[in-house]
Amino acid sequence: MADKTGTVRLHRVLRAPAARVYRAFTDKSALERWLPPYGFVGTIHEFDAKVGGGYRMSFTNFSNGGSHSFRVTFTELVPGERIRQTDQFDDHHLPGEMLVAIDLKTVSCGTSLNIVQEGIPSVIPEEMCYLGWQESLEQLARLVEPEIPN
Repeated sequence: MADKTGTVRLHRVLRAPAARVYRAFTDKSALERWLPPYGFVGTIHEFDAKVGGGYRMSFTNFSNGGSHSFRVTFTELVPGERIRQTDQFDDHHLPGEMLVAIDLKTVSCGTSLNIVQEGIPSVIPEEMCYLGWQESLEQLARLVEPEIPN
């Protein structure tokens, strides 16, 4: 019997336009800033924001220097609305391909963001994925919500 994989579902409303939120998911510097959970530094080693392209990124633990890396391949990009991607860890102890669906919808106060991540390797507890995503989304909000004049 194959190991059971996990799924996490997240929803957040951001006080920012959908175009800005979308850009945060498809901009190298933005991803390096907001995606790593607390205590990690993110580095993108390769980046190509187009369908069939994607990026390779590592998260390095600032306290002990340990790191892990993963690859993202964009399978669908609809500016301001939708991103579909596959994620795969480089570590062979974390096998399989995760499917990630990111949906953006303009609402009265900004953008409704829905994320579904499926196929999380069974050795990773779902609650740890939720915790990491919650930290990342807090940092995303701090990046996209400020209205800074020119």
